Amino acid sequence: MTAHPGSGSGGAVERRERAVRAAVAQGLLGDGQPVVGLLDVTGIRAAAAELRAAFDEVVAPGTPVLHAFAVKAAALVPVLRLLADEGLGCEVASPGELALARAAGVGPDRIVLDSPAKTPAELREALDLGIALNADNPQELARLDALVASAGHPRSPLGLRVNPQVGGGSIGALSTATATSKFGVALRDVGARDWVVRAFAERPWLTRLHAHVGSQGCPLELMAAGVQAAYELAEEINEAIGRRQIDTLDIGGGLPVNFTSDEVTPSYREYTQLLKTTVPGLLDGRYGLVTEFGRSLLAKSGVVLARVEYAKSAGGRPIAVTHAGAQLATRTVFAPSSWPLRVAAYDADGHPKRTGPGGPVTQDIAGPCCFAGDLVAENRALPELAAGDLVGLLDTGAYYFSNHFAYNSLPRPGVYGFAPDHNGIRFAEVRKPQTVAEIVAESGGAEAEGLTGL
Repeated sequence: MTAHPGSGSGGAVERRERAVRAAVAQGLLGDGQPVVGLLDVTGIRAAAAELRAAFDEVVAPGTPVLHAFAVKAAALVPVLRLLADEGLGCEVASPGELALARAAGVGPDRIVLDSPAKTPAELREALDLGIALNADNPQELARLDALVASAGHPRSPLGLRVNPQVGGGSIGALSTATATSKFGVALRDVGARDWVVRAFAERPWLTRLHAHVGSQGCPLELMAAGVQAAYELAEEINEAIGRRQIDTLDIGGGLPVNFTSDEVTPSYREYTQLLKTTVPGLLDGRYGLVTEFGRSLLAKSGVVLARVEYAKSAGGRPIAVTHAGAQLATRTVFAPSSWPLRVAAYDADGHPKRTGPGGPVTQDIAGPCCFAGDLVAENRALPELAAGDLVGLLDTGAYYFSNHFAYNSLPRPGVYGFAPDHNGIRFAEVRKPQTVAEIVAESGGAEAEGLTGL
């Protein structure tokens, strides 16, 4: 267990509290923008450094290691550029994510394409650019056969994703190594392992093996078991072929995040030390490594800050109606037991709200969406919230800012990075708030008459 990234003695919490006050004072939050996203740049840099250091400690000197950030966790160009400056690449799973990575200045040699549904055009683009990709299944590998036959030996490092079928974690939707997972070649299915060995033997240009067991809800031991299965398969393939054809293992990402406090646990170092014990051969220099961490790099460095528009009650229960609900905290609203969020209470000036003489008040924190279940917290004991107060949804640096749910045509909020300087807190715009005009435009405003003539 470690302190919050870049915290020192509680530094991350102090930065967050200062940023909340500064966001109010500098007008980032107001009538025109009653909800914003804030990202702690110092914390992100520290998390990236901790990831690099954890692997540097255990891999043999000179081992090529690419930490490819999972773009789906924060599909925001300035965030990708910040991580690139910290030595990370990008793992992408769509043409849009690839375009974002390239817009951030990430070079083809630092991008990995993963997706279970790549089109021929996507495969061709990756090969043309020299981007590494992992084929998901035999049909996709057959498409690569045709492309390689027509274009000659590929510049792109090419791999195959396998499902080690080692089991799932506590969140089924995020467990990718179950018996029936849609990802990769299921290794324990009848005949599958022999097919994988033959697939490599018949394709000298196939040089990577990829496995990923899941993310939130997956214990470190399960993650290590998946890596071990991939490593043992790579050794088996290379021995069967008679040469070290597989030279790189993509071990995915998926380090879970502690959403119950500011403590960072598990840490990257805990994970790499477990790998050192479980799969020592992985780290001795025989294989280059690719990782695909996402949530764990950013979650602790984000806060959604929203105004309480009204405070009311129903059936004797207080309800704070805010501007942050399912449109931002989609997973939390629809699967609250798997994705609970901590809620911080602030007054209108951004100062932590004090508990009254009667102690905390059990209350619901509701969002603005027009359905009854739009609640980010139920029966939560907090200082009693009033209209004009603010709530902070903590640990929301990953997924909550870039995976907007356009329910009720609510606009995407502005996102701002922050860092301390000699004058206090300095902000940089990551994404402008979406305007109503932009909502109309992307909802077919220019084609208003398109259906009337049919």
